Amino acid sequence: MTNIIETINLTKEYKNFTAVDKVSINIKKGHIYGFLGPNGAGKTTTLKMILGLIKPTSGSFLIDNMKFPDNRIEILSKIGSLIESPSFYPNLTGKENLEIIRRILSLPPSSVDEALEIVGLSAFADRQAKHYSLGMKQRLGIASALIGKPPILILDEPTNGLDPVGIHEIRGLIKSLPKRFDCTILISSHMLSEIELICDDIGILNHGRLLFEGSLENLKKLSTENGFEDSNLEEIFLYIIDKDNKLLK
Repeated sequence: MTNIIETINLTKEYKNFTAVDKVSINIKKGHIYGFLGPNGAGKTTTLKMILGLIKPTSGSFLIDNMKFPDNRIEILSKIGSLIESPSFYPNLTGKENLEIIRRILSLPPSSVDEALEIVGLSAFADRQAKHYSLGMKQRLGIASALIGKPPILILDEPTNGLDPVGIHEIRGLIKSLPKRFDCTILISSHMLSEIELICDDIGILNHGRLLFEGSLENLKKLSTENGFEDSNLEEIFLYIIDKDNKLLK
């Protein structure tokens, strides 16, 4: 299967601190890829490099076989993103906030209503964003990422801070998107319990280094080989992280 995102030894250094250390990930077209790791592992920094928001110290990456930054504009036109907490104009409605994005991207007027319908916010389109609940704001953030139906979505901790009901709703929405729009999703989280319910493949990051990459079945096999139950992937995740932490002491 074709990889739509590939990073090759992607590295970001800040003076004496290495935030991302030679990370090489391979994301298959049409898959949901879970980028997993503790807070501060380097997930967001990696995503920002892929989005061109941060310049890598070294390494490179390809998006749909196009090398960044050679094809920067074309690459970015293929990606919708939600990085950290979504930010909107609080006194504008949800629809008005998306309308700004639509105009910037030169999309047809119908794309706003389509995006609101996809995330289940049509009934709240004319409500000011400041009156949205946290879950509704996350939905509006996802709507801003998928407006125009880009082939790649990058979502950074999209369920962060939500209650169980909100998490369940966002999870269902994300899981439905690849089949509905033939898109690929890269989603970061520090919760394996969330990732394993929606993702096809997983990359585990710790202290900026990629410790594991493979399918959920590969992770289950690794769990069994290390004496854990394959039904409880949380144990193998914590084992991998703890083992790496001990090596760094």
